[in-house]
Amino acid sequence: MKLFGFEIKRASTQVPVKKQKRSFHAANTGNLYSSWVTSQITADVDIKRDLKSIRNRSRDLMQNDDYAKRFKRMIKSNVVGNKGIKLQNRAKDPNGNLDKKANQQIEENWNKWCKKGNCDVTGKYSFTDLTKLAIGAIAEDGEVLIRKVKGYDNNFKFALQIIEADHLDETLNDPNRNIVMGIEFDKWQKPIFYHVLKTHPGSQELAHTNRKHERIPANQIIHLFLPIRISASRGIPWMHTAMTRMKMVNGYEEAELVGARVAASKGGFYTQNAEGDEYAGDTEIDGTPANEITPGEFEVLPAGWGFETYDPQHPNTAFKDFMKVVLRGIASGLDVSYNTLSNDLEGVNFSSLRSGVLEEREVWKELQSWLCEHLHDDVYADWLDMALLTATVKLPYTKLEKFNNPHWLPRGFAWVDPLKDTQSNILLNKEGLKTHSEIFAEMGKDIEEVYEQLKREKELRKKYEITTLGEAELIQILSTTKDSEESENA
Repeated sequence: MKLFGFEIKRASTQVPVKKQKRSFHAANTGNLYSSWVTSQITADVDIKRDLKSIRNRSRDLMQNDDYAKRFKRMIKSNVVGNKGIKLQNRAKDPNGNLDKKANQQIEENWNKWCKKGNCDVTGKYSFTDLTKLAIGAIAEDGEVLIRKVKGYDNNFKFALQIIEADHLDETLNDPNRNIVMGIEFDKWQKPIFYHVLKTHPGSQELAHTNRKHERIPANQIIHLFLPIRISASRGIPWMHTAMTRMKMVNGYEEAELVGARVAASKGGFYTQNAEGDEYAGDTEIDGTPANEITPGEFEVLPAGWGFETYDPQHPNTAFKDFMKVVLRGIASGLDVSYNTLSNDLEGVNFSSLRSGVLEEREVWKELQSWLCEHLHDDVYADWLDMALLTATVKLPYTKLEKFNNPHWLPRGFAWVDPLKDTQSNILLNKEGLKTHSEIFAEMGKDIEEVYEQLKREKELRKKYEITTLGEAELIQILSTTKDSEESENA
């Protein structure tokens, strides 16, 4: 616009745009984050690339690392336990009452099948043994296959075959047939076939032959693994986040141990000046002076010779605290408490120990529920099908759905504070907030078995005229014990 021959420019109304900062700090870029390399790929691509390496390293740690070995032992002990996971069948009549006779017959036959020589195709394992092997393999390898064999040559015409994850060929991928790492899927990504190597890929026999697969229908295979992402078709070892620390700790401990051993030896070096006489000691190794150290003995060196001590200071004073910090990180990666993993109870009070134990038990209970749902329910359904078909369990096959109502009792855990926990259970039960069934289930016991045993014991006490405490006397003792504890704490 011109006015009186002069160019007049309008003032700009546009507000200068400020440079926007990222709203999430985790998305920041720069020198501090240059090593944070990410990619948007599926879980299967990640797993396929590293599965074999991680699995082999996990096995090496389980074989040679004390903490890894303990972790595997903890899983077997706390998830399965020495007596295994018990069956309590709950088939009901149309009126809603439990069919006790049918349930008893099913449970008796299930227990027979679970014994060594019946449930496993090799005849080497009981069902408890097989369950421990499975949960241990899942922790170590990330996954395990269990094949259900119907028509097997035993009384129940049913057995299981446990298969290591190596047999599921991760190198077999065919987009045209929708095969990913040995698993063939339908259009909904539901497994329909498993391509299993007939021979272990690490065996010498396979090295000189072609890789032959067996295409097994998915309804015959139980593929046990905990997926790390929704899109994961295979499992990876549970130690994968803690493995690097565990390996470094292993090497650090070894170095400190060697250093401490050298330090304890209090060695040194002989030195000689230009005019020194020839060394006349007892021994030479490749021309180098050496002597055998004898307690309380000193050697006189010739003229011109000296001795310099070598006294490394090991173990390092920071070794203990450093190991605790690293092991706490490892324990977090393994979902267990530091004190349990390291067997370190130094400086632990009851309150903190109880808190750690209870939190850890929630992990074990979660794994127990997962194992019952994905292994025991599946195995029981096929076992019951064959047991009714072969009339090993003499019940009508037409009522299969009625009889297929299992309830599982995993191992329980001892109370951390028996007195307080007992008092709490008594109070909750009296107020109708907790049933006896729940209390016994927490202890890993079958309420019917306990009541039957109590009934027999009551009859025995009556027979031998043995008296026990009444309810009022028992409550009085518990309250007295509680008062004395509180006074001691005060």
